[in-house]
Amino acid sequence: MSAALESLMRVPPSLADSEANARGLGAFLLVGAAAALGFVATSSLAVMLLPHVESWVVSAVCYAAFIAPVYLLHRRFSFRSRAAHGQALPRYVAVQGMALALAALFSYLFHGVLGLPGLPAALLVIALTSGASYMVLKGWAFATSRHERVLPA
Repeated sequence: MSAALESLMRVPPSLADSEANARGLGAFLLVGAAAALGFVATSSLAVMLLPHVESWVVSAVCYAAFIAPVYLLHRRFSFRSRAAHGQALPRYVAVQGMALALAALFSYLFHGVLGLPGLPAALLVIALTSGASYMVLKGWAFATSRHERVLPA
């Protein structure tokens, strides 16, 4: 078969690919959980130490301070991406904006429309928003172009 035809054939996922995807998802969850805990701790402390600054401003600044380090951790451990920072970072920031909009939409749906209790609604918001973020980060923000991928021999 010609090389051109072989390049069009879909390569079935191997066990190694499945294990790598599981490790990436585990790293995504670990990085996300650590970042969430770090944000809560940092934001809480900063709000206490800066009583003359609006709490929402302090919290927003703390959240913004976490964007670059979490991006770097996801890039290295969750997605093992080789995408250029000039491509991946703006896309990562865009996905963060999308995640914020989705979290607001899901919160409205689960709290406002469906009237779910706080904990189940929050868990659904986190699960759905994180799942959507993972898929978009993996498939777009941290993906390399087709031309950069190494084709199997």
